Amino acid sequence: MFFTYLRRELRRRRKAALVVASGLALGIALVIIVSSVSAGMSKAQDKVLESLYGLGTDMTVTKAAAAQGSGGTERPRFEFDAKDDDDATQSTDRVMVQGFQTLAASTVDKVGKQDGVADAVGGLSLTVMKVDGQFKRGEFKQDESSGQSQGGPGGGQGGEGGQPQGRVEGGGASFDVNSFTVYGTDVTQQDLGPLTSSKITKGRTFKASETDAQVAVVDSAYAKEKELAVDKTVTISGTKYTIIGVSTADSGDAAANVYIPLKQAQTVADSEDKVTTVYVQAADSQQIDTVKAAIQKNVSGTTVTTSADLADTVSGSLSTASDLASSVGKWLSIAVLVAAFLVAGLLTSSAVSRRVREFGTLKALGWKSGRVTRQVIGEALVNGLMGGVLGIAVGLAGAYVVTAISPTLTAQLGSSGGGGGGGMGGGPMGGGGPGRQTASKTLDIALTAPVSLTTILVAVALAVAGGLIAGAFGGWRASRLRPADALRRVA
Repeated sequence: MFFTYLRRELRRRRKAALVVASGLALGIALVIIVSSVSAGMSKAQDKVLESLYGLGTDMTVTKAAAAQGSGGTERPRFEFDAKDDDDATQSTDRVMVQGFQTLAASTVDKVGKQDGVADAVGGLSLTVMKVDGQFKRGEFKQDESSGQSQGGPGGGQGGEGGQPQGRVEGGGASFDVNSFTVYGTDVTQQDLGPLTSSKITKGRTFKASETDAQVAVVDSAYAKEKELAVDKTVTISGTKYTIIGVSTADSGDAAANVYIPLKQAQTVADSEDKVTTVYVQAADSQQIDTVKAAIQKNVSGTTVTTSADLADTVSGSLSTASDLASSVGKWLSIAVLVAAFLVAGLLTSSAVSRRVREFGTLKALGWKSGRVTRQVIGEALVNGLMGGVLGIAVGLAGAYVVTAISPTLTAQLGSSGGGGGGGMGGGPMGGGGPGRQTASKTLDIALTAPVSLTTILVAVALAVAGGLIAGAFGGWRASRLRPADALRRVA
């Protein structure tokens, strides 16, 4: 009887049911879209951060570079050998620690022993400036007019002192400057650090036994630019490294151009037992701040930067859109949802008022107030579920459109290497070098709007809540009706 009457009443009041369901659907759809876009923003920000410090890294330990003029940095100096063959190609390079002062390798073990640290690994970030070119001797050409002139001091031909007059033509120097970044990675612990944000697309990665091998992994973009491939070589400070693999960064922008074993990087940079960055993974992600405080207290002279600290430095359209989604979008969806619930409740209550004769007659026939209330709540709950289905469909469609369009957002991350703030990108960030106190990195991220199962369940819960709220309004109104009200209206 309950379901028969419910079906008949909903069919008889299709327009009113559609209005209530549509209002709830709008609010639920907006919640789904805003939630999915916010999840996409978080995913995009994670991609930006992972491109700098690698997957799984919770914080980095660095030592800020010395200020200009403090004697901590030097200008790069290039020297060329004198050669008899003037047209011989000259080549020299300079390997420099990038951006930060070095730390003793023992710092890695010290950090790893702190409470709450699950793993710690060191890395050495370098910049290589390579100069290639040649000198050309100029050619002396005698002036024809001076060769034909007579007299002059000394009674000879030519100019003063009998020397022929002329000029030097041609000559000079032509050199190309090539700068690229190199990262020394601990090949025995490859599950932490910048290389973890890239995938090996050709060849292979390092073996744990290649701690001092002359092998290298190159970034795919750099390999394409310099026409490098597996089994070819790349030269760093006169040492040739055989390319064993080509990596592609997940975010599209690699942490470094070339990766070599840490011990080899220390050798070419003349930085034995030194690192620039210690990458740290916390045992519990909820205790990151506690671990940071412990490292700062027990490992003096260092700067500890967490992923949250680095996220605060992200600017650009990604940051702006993320702020809008988390603030304006969240409050807008809440406001629309509350309005939809209120409208649904008022419409249900109004519908009950128009059914005074019907409910009064039912009570006169023996229906209890509770039965009438349950009937109204049942109708409102069905309306809410209909709105939930419609809202989920619209929300999923909106999220799909956002993902299909994939608007590109720009994320600019700047880190300071001076004073108190070390960027989490203590590893390669593209373009560091001696005396450089700041470094920045700009990434283009395609926005997606993933919809999780949790979001769908929240939408269903909102649909049920909307139906119950609307039913509560109408049920309260229906429970107050008396059979006499119906009899008076019939009369």
